Amino acid sequence: MKRNQKTKNMALFAMFLAIELVLLNTPLGYIRTPLLSITLMHIPVIAAGILMGPAYGAALGLVFGLTSVWNATMSPSAASFVFSPFVTIGGISGNWTSLIIALVPRILLGYLAGIFFRLFNKKFNRPLAALFAGILATFCHTLMVLGLIYLLWGPQYATAIGQSPDTLLMYLSLVVVTNGLGEMAAAGLVSMALAKAIKPTMVGTVTNSKNKNVDDQAQAKGVAA
Repeated sequence: MKRNQKTKNMALFAMFLAIELVLLNTPLGYIRTPLLSITLMHIPVIAAGILMGPAYGAALGLVFGLTSVWNATMSPSAASFVFSPFVTIGGISGNWTSLIIALVPRILLGYLAGIFFRLFNKKFNRPLAALFAGILATFCHTLMVLGLIYLLWGPQYATAIGQSPDTLLMYLSLVVVTNGLGEMAAAGLVSMALAKAIKPTMVGTVTNSKNKNVDDQAQAKGVAA
């Protein structure tokens, strides 16, 4: 039983990993803007966390983070030094803190998606739980990335994008609205669609008998009736 669950999870993880690599090598992975890239790379990470659990989400999040370092290094923009220790832009060089920004929020993105889904799934059906988990995980990810940029690279980042350090916080807040809302909507809707299409029996999800999800409860009531 456990071997079968692991096999299903590994197969699904391989599929999401392949999607990440395809996105990396197409314009859809990192949609270029003059300052920060808008990304769809977060969606497979969230899906992995929701469908297979926090550990798989965190593992795919690490892949997402590594692709972020690669993208910032190989196709640098004005502020790529915040994501890669291997680039120098306008006299500003990245360092080890760049890896923190590139990796930690992405690992936590997949982990939190799995945790949030488990929490929401106690109160809502699978599609709604996935919708809320996708939105909330993306929101937390955006706040972590921009918050770490502000804390670790605030003055340098402001200089790179032509902003005053005094107005940087306002600028980053606008980024949350302009870039973040689109990423949240995409993650939530795709997660909801996948939760409808992929049932727990199709993946190696182990349901805790003390926390039956709403769908299973409804099905049991129907059988009893």
